Amino acid sequence: MNQLDALKQHTLVVADSGDFRQLAQYRPQDATTNPSLILKAVQKAEYAPLMKEVLQRHRNEPLAAQMDRLVVRFGCEILQIIPGRVSTEIDARLSFDTAATVARGERLVALYRAEGVTVDRLLIKVASTWEGIQAAAQLQQRGIRTNLTLLFSFCQAVACGQARVQLISPFVGRIYDWYKKSAGAKWDEAASSGANDPGVASVREIYQYYKHFGIATEVMGASFRNTGQILALAGCDLLTISPELLAQLAESVGPVPRALDPAQARAVAMEEVKYNEAQFRYALNEDAMATEKLAEGIRAFAADAIKLEQLMKAA
Repeated sequence: MNQLDALKQHTLVVADSGDFRQLAQYRPQDATTNPSLILKAVQKAEYAPLMKEVLQRHRNEPLAAQMDRLVVRFGCEILQIIPGRVSTEIDARLSFDTAATVARGERLVALYRAEGVTVDRLLIKVASTWEGIQAAAQLQQRGIRTNLTLLFSFCQAVACGQARVQLISPFVGRIYDWYKKSAGAKWDEAASSGANDPGVASVREIYQYYKHFGIATEVMGASFRNTGQILALAGCDLLTISPELLAQLAESVGPVPRALDPAQARAVAMEEVKYNEAQFRYALNEDAMATEKLAEGIRAFAADAIKLEQLMKAA
C-alpha cells in the first residue's frame, strides 16, 4: 500500500488545487481553491477556453461578479470529480468587512445553487480575522458552512470554535517558513522536523484542544512544504494537499502510523479559553508569527485577485 492510501485510513484527504484535471487520479474526498490557485490554473492553455466562455456569457456584469462566476465555474467542474465538498474563497480584500463578507458568501452560494449545487457540498472560505470569524458565524447561522483560512495561531482557532464554524485550515508550511527564517543560521532542520515541526505542533495543539472540549469544528491541516509534515499529522480530521505532494505520497511505500487521536486528546490536561474581541486582538498581537503571516497572506491573496482581474480585463 502506498502512503497516500495508508494516510486515507486515518484522515480525509483533500486536494489543494484549482487544476481540476489533475484531481481524479488521487481520488480526494474534498477539494480547496483560493485566488492564487485559480490564477495559476487560468494561465494554463487548457483552461483558457473556460475563462473565455465565462467572460463572454457575463460580459455586462461588474468585474467582481464576473470573478465570482469564474470561481464558481471552477468549483462546479471540481464537484463533478470529487464526491465531497469544494471550498471557494471570498475576496481577501473583504477580510476586514464583516457585512461585505456575509453578502459575498451568500452570493457565491446563490450562484452555486443556480448551477444545481446543493449547499451541503460547499464551504465558503473566509480569512481568520476577527471580522472574518464574525462573518462566518453569521453565515453558519444561515445554513452556509464555512472554512476559516489563513489561520496561524491558537487564539484564531479558539475564536473559530466559539463561532461554531464548520472547518478551520491552519497553515502548517507558512508557520514552518516563519520559524525557519527567524532562526536563520541557527535553524536545525532535523531537530525541527516531524512532530517537532512548529507548524505540525501548532495543528496538534489545536486538534487536541478541540477534541478535549468536544468542539465540533473540523481541523484541516494546510499549506505543506513536505510529506514529513503531512505524515506527522496522520489522524487529523482532514489534510489539504497539493498535487505535487499527493504524487509523492502515491509513489512512496511505508507505514503511516496514526499521530493524532481523539481519545489521547481527551486525556491531555488543559484549560478552556474564551476570547472577546479585545482579548482576541491582544492575543493575536502577542503572536508575532501569526500577526505577520496573516497580514502577508491577505496581501498575497489580494494581489493575486487583482492579477486575475487584470487577466479577465485583457481577455
